[in-house]
Amino acid sequence: MRISELSRTSGVPVPTVKFYLREGLLPPGELTSPNQAAYGEAHLRRLRLIRALVEIGGVSIAAVKDVLAALDDTSLGVHDLLGSVQYALIPAQPRDDPEWREAFADVNAFLDGLGWRVRSDAPARIRLADVLHALRRRDGEPVAPDAVFGPYVQVAAQIADAEIASMAPPGSPREALAEQVAVGVATSEAAFSALRALAQEDASARRYGGSTLESARPADQ
Repeated sequence: MRISELSRTSGVPVPTVKFYLREGLLPPGELTSPNQAAYGEAHLRRLRLIRALVEIGGVSIAAVKDVLAALDDTSLGVHDLLGSVQYALIPAQPRDDPEWREAFADVNAFLDGLGWRVRSDAPARIRLADVLHALRRRDGEPVAPDAVFGPYVQVAAQIADAEIASMAPPGSPREALAEQVAVGVATSEAAFSALRALAQEDASARRYGGSTLESARPADQ
């Protein structure tokens, strides 16, 4: 297919496709003439992944390059590949602060106690430390990680098991697996947050006797 068809099929504007080509994110097509190139399904899969990372996941171009480098490194197994995608989608920065480092150490001890097979440099560890540190500063008390994160452990494990089980089967294109992670991380957090808010409203109504608020649900058409 020509670049115009690649653009139309993928939904990515031609100028953006050309930008990805210049940046080396998308491999060059096969030259059919001095000014024309042909693109195939591999280009379409790669473009879909880039779009998912950038538009849905909000990943920087530099981080996309890291993900694509892992994708092209066939010595990496699927687990490490998917980890590189997830890590790119969770920006986190350690803090040079004694109280934060204490919270980080407590988070690591909490995770070690769960027995989860998680890398020591997982950015989600930093995100949990950020939460714990903020709560401790707010309350002025040594809040325990188990008290904050414990209620979510079982639910998180069940969701993760279901998500991994629903992924494309072994042997699927690596781009397809990476795209599933990119889309899944971005959308599942938003979906779970919305469902939790609705569940809290329901639980509050059952505990405190219903709502005095007028329903804002659109009328059935």
